[in-house]
Amino acid sequence: MTRKLAATLLFSLSLAAGASTGAAAADYVGGPAPRVAHDTGICSNPSVLGFITRRFDYKAANYLHADLAIAEIRDMGQSRFEPRDYTHLVEREYCYATAVMTDGERRPLWYLIERPWGFAGVGSSIEFCVGGLDPWYVYGAHCASLR
Repeated sequence: MTRKLAATLLFSLSLAAGASTGAAAADYVGGPAPRVAHDTGICSNPSVLGFITRRFDYKAANYLHADLAIAEIRDMGQSRFEPRDYTHLVEREYCYATAVMTDGERRPLWYLIERPWGFAGVGSSIEFCVGGLDPWYVYGAHCASLR
């Protein structure tokens, strides 16, 4: 097994383990994957998008107290990439997309994938912000820290 394949497998398993917190009523519902003219890397990975939809469902119910979910994520892209090197031990990939909500509204979605992360530097971390749905400005005005 090559190193790259082993690293990809380990990353996928860690995402699956991290994404299995709680029940989710809103899974990624988009039919066929959208056509993308360029490589979006991990930004369009179904595991990442599934994690975001499940976590949003939990946050909407418990923090926003809203009956709202992400129905579909589309138009994914990468806004910035910070590779891992000798001065930065964590690789960061900044992504954007459009979140189609269950109320029909389209909202900007900004998310950050950091790796290696987690216990002993194995796995990844995913932070996300849906435009207009961060009333405490956890990620700054208009999700600024994830852009």
